[in-house]
Amino acid sequence: SALFACIHCGISYEEPSPRMFSFNSPYGACPVCNGLGSIMKIDPDLVIPDKNKSINQGAVQPWGNSRDGWYFSRLRTIAKEYGFSLDTPFKNLPEKYRNIILYGAGDREFKFKYESANKKTAGTFINKFEGVLKNLERRYRETTSQGIRNWIESYMNVQTCPECGGSRLKKESRSVKIADMAIHEISSMSIKEAADFFEHIKLTKRELKISHQILQEINVRLKFLRDVGLDYLTLDRTTSTLSGGEAQRIRLATQIGSQLMGVLYILDEPSIGLHHRDNNRLINTLIKLRDIGNTVIVVEHDKDTILAADYVVDLGPGAGVNGGRVVAQGSPANIMKNSDSLTGKYLSGKKCIPVPKIRKKPGHAKISIKGACGNNLKKVNIDIPLGLFVCITGVSGSGKSTLINETLYPALKRKLYYTKQSPLPFDSIEGYQYIDKVIDIDQSPIGRTPRSNPATYTGVFTHIRELFSQLPEAKIRGYKPGRFSFNVRGGRCEACEGDGIIKIEMHFLPDVYIQCEVCKGKRYNRETLEVKYRGKTIADILDMTVSEALKFFAKIPKIKKKLEILQDVGLGYIKLGQPATTLSGGEAQRIKLSGELSKRATGNTLYILDEPTTGLHFEDIKMLLSVLQRLTERNNTVVVIEHNPDVIKTADWIIDLGPEGGDKGGKIVAIGTPEDIAKIKKSYTGMFLKEELYLGG
Repeated sequence: SALFACIHCGISYEEPSPRMFSFNSPYGACPVCNGLGSIMKIDPDLVIPDKNKSINQGAVQPWGNSRDGWYFSRLRTIAKEYGFSLDTPFKNLPEKYRNIILYGAGDREFKFKYESANKKTAGTFINKFEGVLKNLERRYRETTSQGIRNWIESYMNVQTCPECGGSRLKKESRSVKIADMAIHEISSMSIKEAADFFEHIKLTKRELKISHQILQEINVRLKFLRDVGLDYLTLDRTTSTLSGGEAQRIRLATQIGSQLMGVLYILDEPSIGLHHRDNNRLINTLIKLRDIGNTVIVVEHDKDTILAADYVVDLGPGAGVNGGRVVAQGSPANIMKNSDSLTGKYLSGKKCIPVPKIRKKPGHAKISIKGACGNNLKKVNIDIPLGLFVCITGVSGSGKSTLINETLYPALKRKLYYTKQSPLPFDSIEGYQYIDKVIDIDQSPIGRTPRSNPATYTGVFTHIRELFSQLPEAKIRGYKPGRFSFNVRGGRCEACEGDGIIKIEMHFLPDVYIQCEVCKGKRYNRETLEVKYRGKTIADILDMTVSEALKFFAKIPKIKKKLEILQDVGLGYIKLGQPATTLSGGEAQRIKLSGELSKRATGNTLYILDEPTTGLHFEDIKMLLSVLQRLTERNNTVVVIEHNPDVIKTADWIIDLGPEGGDKGGKIVAIGTPEDIAKIKKSYTGMFLKEELYLGG
């Protein structure tokens, strides 16, 4: 009707407006989850983490192990009434009784008897049994104590909103449809599917006249997103889950749509997360931007992008203190001819990352995950052989991160550490008993403040401080290792509290940092700096590069061992006291790897790395691969999600997903050695591997 009301079923709607279809507006948001699409709910798997335990053994974790407690007495009554034993492992109890324990017995009333441990308090009362989960939910709602709320939250997990099913919108907004599709159903499509939907949408003449301009705008914007290789992303994908390269390519797509001229565009590694197949589309997009009258500057390590450039500026020759100079500039051909350019040597083929002569073969030990069906995965079954360097490959959006980061990693963490993080749906996981640790080594900073540095993260600073505390001058003064820490009172400069810099707040402008006038940036007070080892103060040590410190401490085995590992992973140029906030993602990742290499090897650790070559030069990749090889030589397992052909060709084993991205992906395309994958025609990864392995022709 004209008033959007129905007299027969008694419902009415407000007049549709754009805000009604926005989950960020109270006019469109789901009233239960407030437009978030998810709510915090008690998770049965966290309440009963070990189902092999009986209730008497403390299976119900929130209610503790005490058998004299208030809640335990209620469970004793329930067990007696229904005739089951509290000594039976929880998983062996019939489902009916498990549900009563967790969700309650409905309206039935029971006569509960309670007696305190000291026998001073006793009584009988009649009440309903609400169940463990409902008890925690009620207490969470009613409590005013933040401590109790935090405690109950440790048994909660983020779950899809039951009202809106994750769509974020209220019922009225979900009821409006175009071509039998509601707005949340269109938002859940991939960019490729959405483009097909709007291209072939069937509307009446009147509807077409109204929507002609809007449809044209939608189709143009979707085309731009497809042109930069993002057709596998869903429209409702949250920005926090996008890689740096994906976010940058979305911004790039908006710029192409603006059709501006005379603009200088600067892009930092736009090829991050792109498969080789999609790389050419990105390069063509950048060339289009140039052709309409713009200048495009790209910071990049990708070989194809460098070769497609009109002009290349190569910086070096090394990294850190060994770099900062222009080594070569000109066309890619000129760079390749320059004997001083390391980049030129890799581009011309004079230097390369070699294919291993021998690959480790899979043994009997493996981790098997069956029926993985999160996001776009199609009931995937995979076996990851242990003790090998395993590479997960496939085009962008084929389901690699879903399988490893969102299914395998949280599933193993739950089995090994009983964490609350929920994996995406899968049927079963086997073989986890072969490993004792699972570690995700990403490119996030090793610390969030300037106080964190390579020396403190790797633990070498502890040994250096102990060495200084053993010096005769330190013993005379009664200095302990803590005196040589810039984090605690005593030895540090109190004017800057050991930072070496002072922050000046500029209110509406960014904060300004200036060197401390008292310690001149050395972090320590005068008395501490009077203690010297071989003529060097503790501040001088922190100012050394790893290479310099390695020579300086050559006769101190504990310190030498940790510094050698930092040198081996190609970080000889960084300073021991360099603030963590100034390290690149690749440097932070290699510091984490060096920390792992310095630990006592158990040979049972699974390492997961997602695109570790991000931001790395060919030479850095070579060093990274040698570190990963060392981890597998100790019988550890390294699982790497990667698009870089240099990494893929050096792997012992490859699991290739695809064949496409989005809904047309999520299947296993090929499994085997790089040589096996290169022979499979339907694998895009195999096509590019052929060239790398020299099997083409």
